[in-house]
Amino acid sequence: MSWPDHLLSLEEFERLPEDDSRRYELQEGVLQVTPKAAGIHQRVVKRLTSVLDRQLPLEWEAIPDVEVVIVSSWPPVVRVPDVVVATAARIDENPNRLYAQDLLLAVEVISPGSSQTDRVVKRHEYAKAGIPGYWVLDLDEPVTIAENRLHDGGYKSHFTEGGVFRTGEPFEFEVELESLVRRGGGIE
Repeated sequence: MSWPDHLLSLEEFERLPEDDSRRYELQEGVLQVTPKAAGIHQRVVKRLTSVLDRQLPLEWEAIPDVEVVIVSSWPPVVRVPDVVVATAARIDENPNRLYAQDLLLAVEVISPGSSQTDRVVKRHEYAKAGIPGYWVLDLDEPVTIAENRLHDGGYKSHFTEGGVFRTGEPFEFEVELESLVRRGGGIE
C-alpha cells in the first residue's frame, strides 16, 4: 500500500484496506496511524465496557473501538474512541461507523503517546461535535478519570480524581477505578 500524499476525503478513508494491526484515524484529512493498545489498556477497555453495560439504562449500550465520524465535511475527522455509549437501537442497525450525533458519551484511555491528543485535541473535537459527555481515564498510579460534560459548546470538568467514580450525568454510574486495572479486578 502506498501512503497518501494528500489530505483524505471521507470516501478515500473508507476505501483504505482493512488492517487490524493498527488504529487508523483521520484528523482534518490527515491519516493518523497508531499502534494497537497494550494488554492493560485493553483489559481496562473491556472491563469499563462491561461495567457500563450493566449500569446503563436499557436503551443505551456501550461498545469499544468503533469509528466515529466527528466531522464529515471537508476536511473530515474520524476518531476511534476506546469506548462509546450510543442508543442500542442505533447499534442494532449494525452500521460500519457511528456519527458524533449518535453518541451520549465517548471515553478515551490514555496510552503512552496519546496524552496530548486525548486531553486537548479530542476534547476540543468532541465538544465541537456536540458529544454530551467525554471521560478521559489515566492509568498512571493512582488511576484517575476526568469527567467532562458539555456546557455552552465546551466541556466543563466535573470530576478529576481517583478512587470511586460516581456520576449522575448523563446516567447514574459508579465504578472503583483501580478495579478496572487489577488482574481479577473484583468486578462482577
